[in-house]
Amino acid sequence: MFRKTVFWAHLISGICVGLVVFMMSFTGVLITYERQIESLFAHADYLSTEQQGPSSKSINELIEISQYRNPDFLPNTVVFTNHSGAPVTLRQGRAGRMQLNPYSGDEMLIGSAGLENFFRAVTGWHRWFNVTGESRATARAITGASNLVFLFLIFSGIYLWLPSTWRWVMFKVRLTLDTNPPNSQARDFNWHHVFGIWCAIPLIFIVATAAVFNYSWANNLVYQIYGEEAPQRGRTSTNQPTRENSALARQNYLSLDELFQSAQQLTEQTLGHWQTISITLPSMNADQVEFEINQSLGGQPQKQFTLALNRTSGEQLNLTGLSDASPGQQTRRIIRFLHTGEVLGFWGQTIAGLVSFATLLMIWSGFALAYRRLIKPLFRKT
Repeated sequence: MFRKTVFWAHLISGICVGLVVFMMSFTGVLITYERQIESLFAHADYLSTEQQGPSSKSINELIEISQYRNPDFLPNTVVFTNHSGAPVTLRQGRAGRMQLNPYSGDEMLIGSAGLENFFRAVTGWHRWFNVTGESRATARAITGASNLVFLFLIFSGIYLWLPSTWRWVMFKVRLTLDTNPPNSQARDFNWHHVFGIWCAIPLIFIVATAAVFNYSWANNLVYQIYGEEAPQRGRTSTNQPTRENSALARQNYLSLDELFQSAQQLTEQTLGHWQTISITLPSMNADQVEFEINQSLGGQPQKQFTLALNRTSGEQLNLTGLSDASPGQQTRRIIRFLHTGEVLGFWGQTIAGLVSFATLLMIWSGFALAYRRLIKPLFRKT
Protein backbone atom coordinates (compact mmCIF):
# COMPACT_ATOMS: atom_id res chain seq x y z
CA MET A 1 0.00 0.00 0.00
CA PHE A 2 2.79 2.42 0.89
CA ARG A 3 4.63 1.71 -2.35
CA LYS A 4 1.44 2.31 -4.32
CA THR A 5 0.89 5.64 -2.56
CA VAL A 6 4.44 6.75 -3.30
CA PHE A 7 4.04 5.68 -6.94
CA TRP A 8 0.91 7.76 -7.50
CA ALA A 9 2.41 10.74 -5.66
CA HIS A 10 5.47 10.42 -7.88
CA LEU A 11 3.37 10.16 -11.04
CA ILE A 12 1.05 13.08 -10.26
CA SER A 13 3.91 15.30 -9.08
CA GLY A 14 5.87 14.54 -12.24
CA ILE A 15 2.93 15.47 -14.44
CA CYS A 16 2.42 18.75 -12.56
CA VAL A 17 5.98 20.03 -12.68
CA GLY A 18 7.40 18.08 -15.63
CA LEU A 19 7.29 20.91 -18.15
CA VAL A 20 8.85 23.41 -15.75
CA VAL A 21 11.64 20.97 -14.82
CA PHE A 22 12.13 20.23 -18.52
CA MET A 23 12.60 23.95 -19.17
CA MET A 24 15.08 24.34 -16.31
CA SER A 25 17.02 21.26 -17.43
CA PHE A 26 17.09 22.33 -21.08
CA THR A 27 18.36 25.81 -20.22
CA GLY A 28 20.84 24.24 -17.78
CA VAL A 29 22.31 22.25 -20.66
CA LEU A 30 22.64 25.41 -22.77
CA ILE A 31 24.60 27.33 -20.13
CA THR A 32 26.86 24.42 -19.11
CA TYR A 33 30.02 25.95 -20.61
CA GLU A 34 28.96 29.60 -20.59
CA ARG A 35 32.18 30.89 -19.01
CA GLN A 36 34.45 28.96 -21.39
CA ILE A 37 32.50 30.01 -24.48
CA GLU A 38 32.46 33.68 -23.51
CA SER A 39 36.18 33.53 -22.68
CA LEU A 40 36.91 31.97 -26.07
CA PHE A 41 35.09 34.75 -27.90
CA ALA A 42 36.76 37.39 -25.71
CA HIS A 43 40.26 36.10 -26.45
CA ALA A 44 39.59 36.43 -30.17
CA ASP A 45 39.24 40.20 -29.68
CA TYR A 46 42.35 40.74 -27.57
CA LEU A 47 45.09 42.98 -28.95
CA SER A 48 47.76 41.28 -31.00
CA THR A 49 51.42 41.91 -30.23
CA GLU A 50 51.60 44.46 -33.07
CA GLN A 51 48.60 46.37 -31.69
CA GLN A 52 50.05 46.72 -28.21
CA GLY A 53 51.78 49.98 -27.36
CA PRO A 54 55.18 50.49 -25.71
CA SER A 55 53.63 51.46 -22.38
CA SER A 56 50.22 51.31 -20.76
CA LYS A 57 48.26 54.17 -19.29
CA SER A 58 47.95 54.57 -15.55
CA ILE A 59 44.84 53.45 -13.71
CA ASN A 60 44.04 57.08 -12.95
CA GLU A 61 44.24 58.00 -16.61
CA LEU A 62 41.93 55.14 -17.56
CA ILE A 63 39.41 56.21 -14.92
CA GLU A 64 39.50 59.79 -16.20
CA ILE A 65 39.09 58.58 -19.81
CA SER A 66 36.07 56.49 -18.82
CA GLN A 67 34.44 59.46 -17.12
CA TYR A 68 35.26 61.70 -20.06
CA ARG A 69 33.47 59.25 -22.33
CA ASN A 70 30.53 58.98 -19.94
CA PRO A 71 30.30 61.58 -17.14
CA ASP A 72 27.65 59.48 -15.39
CA PHE A 73 29.95 56.47 -15.23
CA LEU A 74 31.52 56.21 -11.76
CA PRO A 75 33.61 53.04 -11.61
CA ASN A 76 34.24 51.42 -8.26
CA THR A 77 36.26 48.44 -9.49
CA VAL A 78 39.11 48.06 -11.99
CA VAL A 79 39.79 44.57 -13.33
CA PHE A 80 43.07 43.42 -14.89
CA THR A 81 43.29 40.17 -16.86
CA ASN A 82 46.56 38.25 -17.00
CA HIS A 83 47.03 38.76 -20.74
CA SER A 84 48.98 41.60 -22.33
CA GLY A 85 46.36 42.05 -25.04
CA ALA A 86 43.34 42.07 -22.73
CA PRO A 87 41.41 45.26 -21.99
CA VAL A 88 41.25 46.87 -18.58
CA THR A 89 37.66 46.54 -17.37
CA LEU A 90 36.14 49.31 -15.27
CA ARG A 91 32.95 48.37 -13.44
CA GLN A 92 30.23 50.37 -11.78
CA GLY A 93 28.26 48.01 -9.58
CA ARG A 94 27.06 44.84 -11.27
CA ALA A 95 25.70 46.21 -14.52
CA GLY A 96 27.95 49.13 -15.48
CA ARG A 97 31.01 48.18 -17.47
CA MET A 98 33.54 49.83 -19.77
CA GLN A 99 36.48 47.99 -21.37
CA LEU A 100 39.43 50.14 -22.41
CA ASN A 101 42.59 49.57 -24.40
CA PRO A 102 45.31 49.72 -21.70
CA TYR A 103 47.74 51.41 -24.13
CA SER A 104 45.59 53.99 -25.94
CA GLY A 105 42.54 54.30 -23.70
CA ASP A 106 40.21 53.56 -26.63
CA GLU A 107 37.12 51.57 -25.85
CA MET A 108 37.36 47.91 -26.87
CA LEU A 109 34.44 45.74 -27.93
CA ILE A 110 35.26 42.37 -26.45
CA GLY A 111 33.33 39.19 -27.13
CA SER A 112 29.96 38.90 -28.80
CA ALA A 113 27.09 41.10 -27.64
CA GLY A 114 24.67 38.63 -29.22
CA LEU A 115 26.23 35.79 -27.28
CA GLU A 116 25.99 37.71 -24.01
CA ASN A 117 22.34 38.50 -24.69
CA PHE A 118 21.70 34.85 -25.52
CA PHE A 119 23.17 33.58 -22.26
CA ARG A 120 21.41 36.34 -20.32
CA ALA A 121 18.08 35.31 -21.82
CA VAL A 122 18.71 31.60 -21.22
CA THR A 123 19.65 32.30 -17.60
CA GLY A 124 16.50 34.39 -17.27
CA TRP A 125 14.42 31.48 -18.54
CA HIS A 126 16.22 29.11 -16.19
CA ARG A 127 15.41 31.25 -13.18
CA TRP A 128 12.06 32.90 -13.88
CA PHE A 129 10.85 32.26 -17.45
CA ASN A 130 12.73 35.38 -18.50
CA VAL A 131 9.89 37.66 -17.40
CA THR A 132 10.37 41.16 -16.03
CA GLY A 133 8.62 43.46 -13.59
CA GLU A 134 6.14 42.27 -11.00
CA SER A 135 5.59 38.99 -12.85
CA ARG A 136 9.13 37.89 -12.02
CA ALA A 137 8.25 37.14 -8.39
CA THR A 138 5.38 34.90 -9.49
CA ALA A 139 7.57 33.15 -12.06
CA ARG A 140 10.31 32.60 -9.53
CA ALA A 141 7.80 31.18 -7.08
CA ILE A 142 6.73 28.66 -9.73
CA THR A 143 10.28 27.57 -10.57
CA GLY A 144 11.18 27.42 -6.88
CA ALA A 145 8.18 25.28 -5.99
CA SER A 146 8.77 23.04 -9.01
CA ASN A 147 12.36 22.59 -7.88
CA LEU A 148 11.21 21.41 -4.44
CA VAL A 149 8.76 18.98 -6.02
CA PHE A 150 11.59 17.77 -8.24
CA LEU A 151 13.59 17.00 -5.09
CA PHE A 152 10.67 14.87 -3.89
CA LEU A 153 10.60 13.13 -7.28
CA ILE A 154 14.28 12.21 -6.92
CA PHE A 155 13.88 10.63 -3.48
CA SER A 156 10.59 8.93 -4.28
CA GLY A 157 12.13 7.76 -7.55
CA ILE A 158 15.03 6.14 -5.67
CA TYR A 159 12.53 4.29 -3.51
CA LEU A 160 10.44 3.17 -6.49
CA TRP A 161 13.58 2.13 -8.36
CA LEU A 162 14.23 -0.57 -5.78
CA PRO A 163 12.64 -3.80 -7.09
CA SER A 164 10.07 -5.55 -4.94
CA THR A 165 12.06 -8.76 -5.37
CA TRP A 166 15.73 -8.32 -4.58
CA ARG A 167 17.32 -10.44 -7.28
CA TRP A 168 20.31 -9.48 -9.43
CA VAL A 169 18.37 -9.81 -12.66
CA MET A 170 15.85 -7.24 -11.36
CA PHE A 171 18.62 -4.82 -10.42
CA LYS A 172 20.43 -5.34 -13.71
CA VAL A 173 17.47 -4.27 -15.84
CA ARG A 174 17.35 -1.03 -13.85
CA LEU A 175 21.09 -0.39 -13.99
CA THR A 176 22.01 -1.02 -17.63
CA LEU A 177 20.60 0.38 -20.86
CA ASP A 178 18.69 -2.10 -22.97
CA THR A 179 20.06 -1.72 -26.49
CA ASN A 180 17.33 -3.88 -28.01
CA PRO A 181 14.05 -3.32 -26.15
CA PRO A 182 11.03 -5.29 -27.39
CA ASN A 183 8.85 -2.18 -27.68
CA SER A 184 8.76 1.55 -26.94
CA GLN A 185 7.18 1.02 -23.54
CA ALA A 186 10.02 -1.24 -22.45
CA ARG A 187 12.51 1.31 -23.79
CA ASP A 188 10.89 4.17 -21.86
CA PHE A 189 10.75 2.09 -18.67
CA ASN A 190 14.42 1.23 -19.07
CA TRP A 191 15.49 4.81 -19.79
CA HIS A 192 13.51 6.24 -16.89
CA HIS A 193 15.04 3.83 -14.38
CA VAL A 194 18.60 3.71 -15.69
CA PHE A 195 19.10 7.45 -16.19
CA GLY A 196 17.24 8.12 -12.94
CA ILE A 197 19.44 5.99 -10.69
CA TRP A 198 22.76 6.99 -12.26
CA CYS A 199 21.90 10.68 -12.02
CA ALA A 200 20.24 10.59 -8.59
CA ILE A 201 23.23 11.63 -6.46
CA PRO A 202 24.40 14.62 -8.58
CA LEU A 203 20.76 15.64 -9.06
CA ILE A 204 20.24 15.78 -5.30
CA PHE A 205 23.11 18.26 -5.01
CA ILE A 206 21.99 20.32 -8.02
CA VAL A 207 18.35 20.54 -6.95
CA ALA A 208 18.93 20.95 -3.21
CA THR A 209 21.40 23.80 -3.73
CA ALA A 210 18.86 25.58 -5.93
CA ALA A 211 16.47 25.70 -2.98
CA VAL A 212 19.04 27.84 -1.14
CA PHE A 213 18.75 30.47 -3.88
CA ASN A 214 14.96 30.39 -3.96
CA TYR A 215 14.04 30.40 -0.28
CA SER A 216 15.38 32.47 2.59
CA TRP A 217 14.61 29.68 5.07
CA ALA A 218 16.90 27.35 3.11
CA ASN A 219 19.62 30.02 2.95
CA ASN A 220 19.29 30.66 6.70
CA LEU A 221 19.44 26.93 7.39
CA VAL A 222 22.92 26.74 5.85
CA TYR A 223 24.20 29.12 8.52
CA GLN A 224 22.05 27.79 11.36
CA ILE A 225 23.61 24.34 10.94
CA TYR A 226 26.89 25.90 12.10
CA GLY A 227 25.28 28.08 14.75
CA GLU A 228 25.74 31.23 12.67
CA GLU A 229 23.40 34.01 11.64
CA ALA A 230 22.82 34.55 7.94
CA PRO A 231 24.16 37.92 6.73
CA GLN A 232 21.59 40.48 5.71
CA ARG A 233 21.30 40.94 1.97
CA GLY A 234 21.37 44.29 0.23
CA ARG A 235 23.94 45.97 2.44
CA THR A 236 26.15 48.29 0.47
CA SER A 237 29.23 50.20 1.45
CA THR A 238 28.94 53.91 2.03
CA ASN A 239 32.51 54.48 0.88
CA GLN A 240 32.82 56.24 -2.43
CA PRO A 241 35.78 55.59 -4.73
CA THR A 242 38.11 58.43 -5.44
CA ARG A 243 40.36 59.48 -8.24
CA GLU A 244 43.80 60.38 -6.94
CA ASN A 245 43.51 64.02 -7.81
CA SER A 246 44.06 65.60 -4.44
CA ALA A 247 47.35 66.87 -3.05
CA LEU A 248 46.81 64.75 0.06
CA ALA A 249 46.54 61.58 -2.01
CA ARG A 250 49.64 62.40 -4.02
CA GLN A 251 51.73 63.14 -0.93
CA ASN A 252 50.72 60.37 1.48
CA TYR A 253 49.48 57.46 -0.61
CA LEU A 254 51.11 55.24 -3.16
CA SER A 255 49.50 55.42 -6.57
CA LEU A 256 47.07 52.73 -7.61
CA ASP A 257 49.60 51.55 -10.19
CA GLU A 258 52.29 51.08 -7.53
CA LEU A 259 49.82 49.24 -5.31
CA PHE A 260 48.73 47.04 -8.21
CA GLN A 261 52.34 46.15 -9.00
CA SER A 262 52.89 45.22 -5.35
CA ALA A 263 49.71 43.13 -5.37
CA GLN A 264 50.79 41.38 -8.56
CA GLN A 265 54.23 40.56 -7.17
CA LEU A 266 52.83 39.30 -3.87
CA THR A 267 50.26 37.19 -5.70
CA GLU A 268 52.85 35.54 -7.91
CA GLN A 269 55.15 34.93 -4.94
CA THR A 270 52.44 33.57 -2.65
CA LEU A 271 49.83 31.98 -4.90
CA GLY A 272 51.65 31.51 -8.17
CA HIS A 273 49.44 32.20 -11.16
CA TRP A 274 46.41 34.48 -11.41
CA GLN A 275 43.64 34.95 -13.94
CA THR A 276 42.28 38.34 -12.89
CA ILE A 277 43.07 40.92 -10.23
CA SER A 278 40.32 43.38 -9.33
CA ILE A 279 41.04 46.61 -7.49
CA THR A 280 38.29 47.98 -5.31
CA LEU A 281 38.78 51.73 -5.61
CA PRO A 282 39.26 53.11 -2.09
CA SER A 283 37.50 56.04 -0.52
CA MET A 284 39.50 59.24 -0.12
CA ASN A 285 40.67 58.55 3.44
CA ALA A 286 40.89 54.75 3.35
CA ASP A 287 44.13 53.41 4.83
CA GLN A 288 44.13 50.21 2.79
CA VAL A 289 43.29 48.98 -0.68
CA GLU A 290 41.72 45.58 -1.38
CA PHE A 291 42.43 43.36 -4.37
CA GLU A 292 40.27 40.42 -5.39
CA ILE A 293 42.46 37.71 -6.92
CA ASN A 294 40.93 34.98 -9.06
CA GLN A 295 42.91 31.99 -10.26
CA SER A 296 40.10 30.65 -12.46
CA LEU A 297 37.51 31.88 -14.96
CA GLY A 298 35.14 32.13 -12.01
CA GLY A 299 32.84 29.80 -10.15
CA GLN A 300 35.57 28.32 -7.95
CA PRO A 301 35.57 30.09 -4.57
CA GLN A 302 38.51 27.96 -3.41
CA LYS A 303 40.60 29.79 -6.02
CA GLN A 304 39.52 33.30 -5.01
CA PHE A 305 41.45 35.41 -2.53
CA THR A 306 41.34 38.91 -1.06
CA LEU A 307 44.60 40.78 -0.59
CA ALA A 308 44.72 43.96 1.50
CA LEU A 309 47.67 46.36 1.20
CA ASN A 310 48.64 49.34 3.28
CA ARG A 311 47.92 52.35 1.08
CA THR A 312 50.94 54.26 2.30
CA SER A 313 53.67 51.62 2.38
CA GLY A 314 52.25 48.94 0.08
CA GLU A 315 52.87 46.28 2.73
CA GLN A 316 50.63 43.26 2.91
CA LEU A 317 48.06 43.53 5.69
CA ASN A 318 46.33 40.22 5.11
CA LEU A 319 45.57 37.60 2.49
CA THR A 320 42.35 35.68 2.95
CA GLY A 321 40.68 32.89 1.04
CA LEU A 322 37.80 30.50 1.39
CA SER A 323 39.39 28.66 4.30
CA ASP A 324 39.49 31.89 6.32
CA ALA A 325 35.72 32.35 6.17
CA SER A 326 33.38 30.92 8.79
CA PRO A 327 32.03 27.39 8.14
CA GLY A 328 28.63 28.80 7.20
CA GLN A 329 30.11 31.29 4.77
CA GLN A 330 32.34 28.63 3.24
CA THR A 331 29.41 26.29 2.70
CA ARG A 332 27.22 29.02 1.24
CA ARG A 333 29.92 30.09 -1.24
CA ILE A 334 30.46 26.49 -2.30
CA ILE A 335 26.71 25.91 -2.69
CA ARG A 336 26.50 28.85 -5.07
CA PHE A 337 28.68 27.07 -7.63
CA LEU A 338 27.98 23.47 -6.67
CA HIS A 339 24.62 23.98 -8.36
CA THR A 340 26.34 24.53 -11.71
CA GLY A 341 29.23 22.14 -11.04
CA GLU A 342 31.68 25.01 -11.54
CA VAL A 343 33.17 24.56 -8.08
CA LEU A 344 34.69 21.31 -9.41
CA GLY A 345 35.98 22.94 -12.57
CA PHE A 346 35.46 21.73 -16.12
CA TRP A 347 34.59 18.16 -15.14
CA GLY A 348 32.09 19.37 -12.57
CA GLN A 349 30.39 21.47 -15.23
CA THR A 350 30.41 18.48 -17.57
CA ILE A 351 28.72 16.26 -14.99
CA ALA A 352 26.08 18.94 -14.32
CA GLY A 353 25.45 19.32 -18.06
CA LEU A 354 25.20 15.56 -18.67
CA VAL A 355 22.86 15.13 -15.71
CA SER A 356 20.67 17.96 -17.01
CA PHE A 357 20.53 16.28 -20.42
CA ALA A 358 19.69 12.93 -18.83
CA THR A 359 16.87 14.67 -16.94
CA LEU A 360 15.35 15.64 -20.29
CA LEU A 361 15.27 11.96 -21.24
CA MET A 362 13.77 11.04 -17.88
CA ILE A 363 11.01 13.60 -18.29
CA TRP A 364 10.32 12.48 -21.86
CA SER A 365 10.15 8.82 -20.89
CA GLY A 366 8.14 9.66 -17.76
CA PHE A 367 5.51 11.51 -19.76
CA ALA A 368 5.41 8.65 -22.27
CA LEU A 369 4.82 6.12 -19.48
CA ALA A 370 2.17 8.35 -17.91
CA TYR A 371 0.42 8.71 -21.27
CA ARG A 372 0.25 4.94 -21.72
CA ARG A 373 -1.13 4.46 -18.22
CA LEU A 374 -3.61 7.34 -18.03
CA ILE A 375 -4.55 8.54 -21.51
CA LYS A 376 -4.14 5.67 -23.93
CA PRO A 377 -6.69 3.41 -22.16
CA LEU A 378 -9.36 6.08 -22.72
CA PHE A 379 -9.17 5.49 -26.48
CA ARG A 380 -9.35 1.74 -26.39
CA LYS A 381 -12.42 0.18 -27.92
CA THR A 382 -14.58 -1.65 -25.42
